[in-house]
Amino acid sequence: MSFAQRRLFSVTAKVRSHIGAAVVYSTPETTVTLSALETPKLIQRGRKFLKLSQLVTVQGPKGAIKMDVPDFAHIKTDTDSHKIHVSVDDSSNKIQKAMWGTLRSHINNHVIGVNEGHLAVLRFVGTGYRAQVAKDGKYVGVKVGASIPQGLDVPEGITVASPTPTTLIIEGCNKQQVFLFAAKLRDFHPPEPYKGKGIYVNDETIKIKNKKIK
Repeated sequence: MSFAQRRLFSVTAKVRSHIGAAVVYSTPETTVTLSALETPKLIQRGRKFLKLSQLVTVQGPKGAIKMDVPDFAHIKTDTDSHKIHVSVDDSSNKIQKAMWGTLRSHINNHVIGVNEGHLAVLRFVGTGYRAQVAKDGKYVGVKVGASIPQGLDVPEGITVASPTPTTLIIEGCNKQQVFLFAAKLRDFHPPEPYKGKGIYVNDETIKIKNKKIK
């Protein structure tokens, strides 16, 4: 399991998080389990420390994603309706309430990812700008006007395809990993505002500026 597929789940009135309380709809092919971490971890949030003592595993047809979560998080799965309910110990606690919604969003993304996958589509705009998949899909080379070869190794858990020289499709079950790799490739030549050249992600657009004439 690569680092990007093992996430770190990056204080009493009944105050609910609308996002956290929302049901996550799963599938018969998906399993979500909560187990104890062998070695609990501490992470800092502001002036406070959170203890990550549990491990969530979301598994489906396209793979599995593991995520470390705080000790105050609870996950229940209804095997008949395939609904997943996320809760926290104290919903009036500001940190727990915020992380409640975040945890629910991550689990929802992971359920979608292990069943359908997540996609990022890169468009290369500019004369001669293009992507090239090499090394049996393990490397993406980009040509965006630089005089030296540029590109990146494809992370574990990610697949890439280039149906046309100016299009690159990135797919994986971990949404964060997919878009992180897309962002790193985009950094080779972000869209520039004068001629519109660059690498665009999904439906990204920019406003073209007029050059100032002195």
